[in-house]
Amino acid sequence: MKPVEQLKFYSFKSLLQKEGWLTPAYIGVDQQGKISYLNKQAPEIPVAIESIQGLALPGFQNAHSHAFQYAMAGLAENHPVGVADDFWTWREAMYQCALSVDPDQAQAIAAMLYAEMVRVGYTHVAEFHYLHHNKDGKPYTHLAEMGVRMVEAARQAGIKITLIPVFYQQGGFGLEPEPRQRRFISRSVDDYFKLLAASALAIKSNSDASLGFSVHSLRAVKLSDIKTTFLQGPKELPFHLHVAEQKKEVADCIAHCQKRPMQWVLDNLEVGERFHLVHSTHLNDDELNRLCRSNANVVLCPSTEGNLGDGIFRMKEYVKQGGHWSVGTDSHIGLNPLEEFRMIDYRQRLITNQRNTFEGDAAAYLVNEEIRSGRKAMGIFRDNHFEIGQPLDAVVYHAGAHLVDNTSEKNRLATLLYTGDTSRILGTLVNGRWAVKEQHHQNGHAIKVAFSKALRSLKNR
Repeated sequence: MKPVEQLKFYSFKSLLQKEGWLTPAYIGVDQQGKISYLNKQAPEIPVAIESIQGLALPGFQNAHSHAFQYAMAGLAENHPVGVADDFWTWREAMYQCALSVDPDQAQAIAAMLYAEMVRVGYTHVAEFHYLHHNKDGKPYTHLAEMGVRMVEAARQAGIKITLIPVFYQQGGFGLEPEPRQRRFISRSVDDYFKLLAASALAIKSNSDASLGFSVHSLRAVKLSDIKTTFLQGPKELPFHLHVAEQKKEVADCIAHCQKRPMQWVLDNLEVGERFHLVHSTHLNDDELNRLCRSNANVVLCPSTEGNLGDGIFRMKEYVKQGGHWSVGTDSHIGLNPLEEFRMIDYRQRLITNQRNTFEGDAAAYLVNEEIRSGRKAMGIFRDNHFEIGQPLDAVVYHAGAHLVDNTSEKNRLATLLYTGDTSRILGTLVNGRWAVKEQHHQNGHAIKVAFSKALRSLKNR
């Protein structure tokens, strides 16, 4: 532990730990932003303390992101009369966006997105990255060029990143890849592992970047190659996979292999704590029960799932059996983590006509589970929110905001989560330093200029 006089100190009105509020809270961080002092009492030795009339929550974890799709947020909402519009038609607009962006533009888009994530309280993002090749579908000289750009965008934005290079091989169950998917494609398991190795080198010198690995979905990779990828892949990294997002996907999977997607995953892979199964929307009783017993994690993306008309995950039943989950923003039609939490809860209330989706303190459950399982999605296994020796990553809400100011500790977190919006955020700390303070991002001007230039050149809006 560093001597107290060498630390940077903050004081908060309260700080949220897994077991409840620490009031007041004094935190001292070293030059690397790691916590060396955490106490209700100020240090005995006189030191400079930055006093904040705020409530510090752990920085949220965004467990599923396709950064390039931020460039098309809001552009697929014009629905021609008499024309059916669903996930599969939306996907055509996504392909056009994917085929348009060059590396500089992709980095500028991601940096703006990530800066916005930090502004609303995310301090770590899992980038589910499948935009690998150039516009002709040919690999860049540096196989992980586009992944490098995601990592650099995260550095500019001041957010931690888990880069997840995605194996994408075919155009559907048993189908050759389509021309408009050409930037995504790795033809073989060996090709994917070469990309994964190049991505590992790309993050090597960045202490705020880590690696995961992934198969896009059952429809996008040969089933035999999915098994090989998982069996031969890294044993220590989190494994991410889209599964059972759409009813058509379920029907196509049954037609191809006589099994439902989640059924196939549970029957053919050693599903466990390293698994992060994105969406998992359409499950039958047996799949839900087996998924809960597996100790795997579901990644829910409520705003995107609602926007795409995916369906509603069986959250109330899943939680009752002890299932684990985290949150992602996927296509980034919405970014506010508090809204994602509310959508998770309110969708269940609407379909059950009951209010108690979660027993006990719903807000505490939502935050505690998202932080714990969200960290697992990044490859981090840490239980409490703030600990000695761990980095200070926090979102700070205004303690004097109306409704919050005179609310008891018992009701404080629920008041923040169920009534709050981003206007209550004083700032976000990453590695013990303000990345955003009073809505001002430390690199905000340069990021916005580059983003505006990228969108003007794309001419897609």
